[in-house]
Amino acid sequence: MIHPENIDLLIVEDDEDYRKTVVRWFLRRGYRVQDARTAEEAVDRCQRQQFHVGVFDLRMPGQSGLELLQQIKASSPETEVILLTGEGTIETAVEAMKLGALDYLLKPFPLAELEVVVQRAAETCTLRKENRQLKALLQRSQGRLDMIGNSPSMQEVFRLIERAGPTDKAILIQGESGTGKELVAQALQKVSLRADQPFVVINCAALPENLLESELFGHERGAFTGAVTEKQGLFEVADGGTLFIDEIGELAGSLQAKLLRVLQDGSLRRVGSLKERRVNVRILAATNRKLNDEVKAGRFREDLYYRINVLSLELPPLRQRADDVVLLVDHFLGTDWKIEPDALRAMRKYPWPGNVRQLINAIDRAKILADDHLIRLDDLPHDVADSFSAPSGDTTHRSEDDLASIERAHVLEILKRERGNKSCAARALGVNRRSLYRLLEKYNIDPSNLT
Repeated sequence: MIHPENIDLLIVEDDEDYRKTVVRWFLRRGYRVQDARTAEEAVDRCQRQQFHVGVFDLRMPGQSGLELLQQIKASSPETEVILLTGEGTIETAVEAMKLGALDYLLKPFPLAELEVVVQRAAETCTLRKENRQLKALLQRSQGRLDMIGNSPSMQEVFRLIERAGPTDKAILIQGESGTGKELVAQALQKVSLRADQPFVVINCAALPENLLESELFGHERGAFTGAVTEKQGLFEVADGGTLFIDEIGELAGSLQAKLLRVLQDGSLRRVGSLKERRVNVRILAATNRKLNDEVKAGRFREDLYYRINVLSLELPPLRQRADDVVLLVDHFLGTDWKIEPDALRAMRKYPWPGNVRQLINAIDRAKILADDHLIRLDDLPHDVADSFSAPSGDTTHRSEDDLASIERAHVLEILKRERGNKSCAARALGVNRRSLYRLLEKYNIDPSNLT
């Protein structure tokens, strides 16, 4: 039972003597009561205050109780309404219930009976409000998934997800490899208006140009060798929902033009078809490149850049939020595992060039090597363990040369461990093969000399 002092009650009755009698009863019982003589006065009260329960007379001068019920439910759907009448019919009662009334009482009746109905209405009001709040909270917590962080930069990411997710605008997610761009995309989908519609993912770096075109836009039977049946593209699969285009910076120029057309008017053609199809898809895109630099270099269309970059979300690298490493380690270790203080200090000091994905790989490796569900310094990868004895200092302020040398050493160690196998090395580093090739070129590394 809800305590009367927590219930806001509105009594609407044109019979002044009866209204005052009802108001006095509920005031003496401890309820917070306001009253009105007409529907117009009641609407004015409801515009200024939220009521848990309204008790309305059915017949009043001007607007009737049924008309008032409709108005109140339209402007204040949480308010539960009880209708009173001296001339009741089954038809009127049915209509009142259809319009949203919780109950319908025929005068005369004991005021104690009315109080029982008011209490039930207040409980219903409170329960519905709690359900709405729980649903919103659940949706928001699901949206964040495994994104963890108390640092200001991650809190800003969470804020932008909550603000930008419910819009229908295209969003560009930028950040280094392994920072969790797909998790952000999933979170944006969870809090969007399309949350119950398809969420489709494609990685532009994982497919050659001809297959990527077929995956995105579909193809007709016989469009090319091997096209033995027609195939829907991912734009069609995602129709009504969201398409997440990962590593959009890898998209070839010809496909950039086709993508731009879909974004402009929602129209596309399958490979080998002259028939236009229309789709309604929200685009989320991600890249580890600086797309504005790619635009200046002529490798990415400027008009497409502005289409996908209506809103931009930048994910910080892990080295810029060292305090979050402790939270991430605790989360990915799980409740059955412990970690020695020296090992945790080493993980906190290491700059993680592969970001969260590299950290997860390091934890998985340590679990395989560890004894007694305890991670020790020797269980960590050598480059991570070596940071324990490195000169102290805030890794967020290391020079670019220092970070580059650490990244190069990390790539070399993984390649040596994988005996020069680029596919295995890319998987261990948490990057795709194309990104690995860029790292090899950047650091002048020849894998054939490592075998």
